[in-house]
Amino acid sequence: MEEVRVFPLTCAVQNYAWGKVGLDSEVAKLVVGGDPLAVIEEDKPYAELWMGAHPKGDAQIKDNRIAQTTLGQWIAHFPGCLGSKVKDTFQGQLPFLFKVLSVNTALSIQAHPNRELATRLHAQFPEHYPDNNHKPEMAIALTRFQGLCGFRPVDEILGFLKFVPEFHALVGNEAAEELRCSMGDAARTSQALKKCFTRMMNCEKKVFVDQLNMLVKRVSEEAAAGKDTSSSNGDLLLRLHSQYPGDIGCFSIYFLNQMVLEPGQAMFLGANEPHAYLCGDCIECMACSDNTVRAGLTPKYIDVNTLCEMLNYSPAPASSKIFPSVQDSSDPCVILYDPPVPDFTVMRIQVPASVKQYTLAPVDCAGILLVIEGDATATSAAAPSDITLRRGTVLFISANESVSLHITSQSGMTMFRACCLL
Repeated sequence: MEEVRVFPLTCAVQNYAWGKVGLDSEVAKLVVGGDPLAVIEEDKPYAELWMGAHPKGDAQIKDNRIAQTTLGQWIAHFPGCLGSKVKDTFQGQLPFLFKVLSVNTALSIQAHPNRELATRLHAQFPEHYPDNNHKPEMAIALTRFQGLCGFRPVDEILGFLKFVPEFHALVGNEAAEELRCSMGDAARTSQALKKCFTRMMNCEKKVFVDQLNMLVKRVSEEAAAGKDTSSSNGDLLLRLHSQYPGDIGCFSIYFLNQMVLEPGQAMFLGANEPHAYLCGDCIECMACSDNTVRAGLTPKYIDVNTLCEMLNYSPAPASSKIFPSVQDSSDPCVILYDPPVPDFTVMRIQVPASVKQYTLAPVDCAGILLVIEGDATATSAAAPSDITLRRGTVLFISANESVSLHITSQSGMTMFRACCLL
């Protein structure tokens, strides 16, 4: 039945070990909000909610008038739902994967390849790199969200090389001196930074474990004595070491910017940008890929050589990594997060309490809507019956369909919508 073109979804949950546990997790809260009969286990991690048609987590269609059971199957039958531009550009595939993440312990330090590198890695090592697509991604904070992103300004790295002798020991005198002498020359700085990071990442395991143990012992003793450990980034070091003892990734905090996003703030992670999520809840949108090159804070496969070769060694302050959102010129309720890639755009839709009728405007591409806060009844020419929206509801909206909301909650609504605005 093709006339049903707007319908609710039941989305896949990933229970990765780093996720927040039970109802501490925003993912779990959204799942139970969208389906009050869902059972949440109090000691199980609920790390990610996948809203899309990725084969590892294809959403189930919650409408028994539709013959296909998953979103991926339905799009394959009715590719016109994507909108003609998206259908042609992305070969009849939904080009993005929309997620919610609830992070309790740090995710691995990682970067995602560009298309050219992804194609090569997939051909050579398909067991580690499952597809040939790039994976730019954007994180938008739902709660205070902490992460690492991009290389710090050189003077900050030199400061840590000076005040953290254990870090200096891994990088070595020669590479550290090269970095110091490169200041003011961007090309030389990039080369020197690559050399420093590669030296550290290729350190013999015994050497870096010994240095890490010395560093943790020293910082722990200083903290216990009430001393300021900020010159060694002590708080974060001890937290990461407690999560991943003996992991080389603990030293990456001296190279990478420490980011704190307040709710609504975003960071965009383009190809080859080193990053790690540390804690908090976020909305994430990405190109539909699962390719990740890891470098630490992980029990998974670490591909040090590929990572050190591919990274973007351009130092920049943390403030420059915050991705700017813009007010939509045609709708005061919509804030746009529109990254410099064609695969996805995210809208944050904040409907004030005074508004009781709101229309989700049609766009020339399929979209996925997630309700974070509020209640409404949704009607659409493309949905034969009313759809109840509440916290945790996920709705698929075909291209060029509008949806009218009759809002019943007293405090307005907060929603996020992912789409592809070519």
